[in-house]
Amino acid sequence: MRRDVFQGLADPTRRAILGRLAKEELNLTSLSDYYDITRQSVTKHIRILEECGLVVIQKVGREKYLKAKPEKINEVAQWVEQFRALFAERYDRLDDYLKTM
Repeated sequence: MRRDVFQGLADPTRRAILGRLAKEELNLTSLSDYYDITRQSVTKHIRILEECGLVVIQKVGREKYLKAKPEKINEVAQWVEQFRALFAERYDRLDDYLKTM
């Protein structure tokens, strides 16, 4: 099942994991040490991030290394940008209106 990028970013723990992996590649054990949750929970979050295309898992020997795939964040940035432009236009019109008062 392929998940939407927004599902991956919806949870604060997944956002924290993604932020950590953006700084450095880690194996699952090392990543789990950063969080006060079970390794099983970290694995579940990683699975969701992978399904969203936000994380890539590379197997090296017996270890699985996790790497952030930040280019998927561009989808979010494009979506947010449309609203930023819309609200900027509305604020400009409000500003013009308030100046005429």
